[in-house]
Amino acid sequence: MAAVNRYWTLSGKLIGGWPEADTFELREGPMPTPGEGQALTRTIYVSLDPYQWAYKRRGTEAPGAPCHARTVSQVVESRIPGLSPGDFVFNTNGWSEYALMGEGVPRPGYMVPRKLDPAKGKISQAVGVLGMLGLTAYAGMVVQCGAKAGDTVVVTAASGGVGQIAGQLAKLRGARVVGVAGKPDKCRFVTETLGFDACVSHLSPTLVQDLAAACPDGVDVYFENVGGPSFEAVLPLFKPGARMTICGLISTYGDAPGEDPRAMEARRAGERGVTVTDLFVGDYVDSHHAAMLAELGPAVADGRVKYLEDIREGLETIPQAFAEMLKGGNFGKMLVRIAEDPT
Repeated sequence: MAAVNRYWTLSGKLIGGWPEADTFELREGPMPTPGEGQALTRTIYVSLDPYQWAYKRRGTEAPGAPCHARTVSQVVESRIPGLSPGDFVFNTNGWSEYALMGEGVPRPGYMVPRKLDPAKGKISQAVGVLGMLGLTAYAGMVVQCGAKAGDTVVVTAASGGVGQIAGQLAKLRGARVVGVAGKPDKCRFVTETLGFDACVSHLSPTLVQDLAAACPDGVDVYFENVGGPSFEAVLPLFKPGARMTICGLISTYGDAPGEDPRAMEARRAGERGVTVTDLFVGDYVDSHHAAMLAELGPAVADGRVKYLEDIREGLETIPQAFAEMLKGGNFGKMLVRIAEDPT
């Protein structure tokens, strides 16, 4: 085992709208030692997600601490009953090679560490389709919006980590699903691999007309991941009784402080009679995580639900990969593998 632990932290430089080359700093520290009720784990996969940038801009992370992230890790040393060296776990090691989990280790309350069974799916999927992203899609599309046969559903960031799951959940329920993505290869993936009925590009100068043509009967359900022009394009298409969930607004994450974009979208959609629900996945961990796994686990295993991962390699690549992901440069769910996956 390495004598030191390497990790990325905020450099202390002023944080702007989007990450810069000097926003993060790679540091070395002593190897953590687990106390009673704790385990030392080696990080294998680091999940990169848009919400992490909001954490950094809001000052949620302690100065000098590893940048927050959900992770898949392997136990090195354990003082937790039922957890042994070699076991795989979902936890929150962050942008760090090693970290502790268990009693007294800070983490978001709803990101509960759990032991993983490699026989039930790729361990990397624990931070994707079989983890919080799967639950996010399930909570928004199934629980909040109640997608059903006969609905026309629009999903933005349709090739991303949450969007690809949300759209397929709607398809499994018999809905007609239209995706919004970027480059042509992403749009082809959404229709040809994920099975959406149509996909339009938010890069198109005729986005408004393209989306209207793809939704000739209007929109019943809108799964919002992006905001901006995509929201403006869908707004006039809402049918009476439409439902909308606001999962994320990645296009606004670099904006200067001003009117809350979530509140703005909710107000404007509400003026058209749309039922709008803000989506926070932590509200559904206790109530729906088991149901999500019961549906998506078998569906992923037998190929009814497809899931694309964009895996980068090496601890050193995390800041660049993170910046690319925030600007839509990923193709699928963004992960960085920083240690060998022994499965």
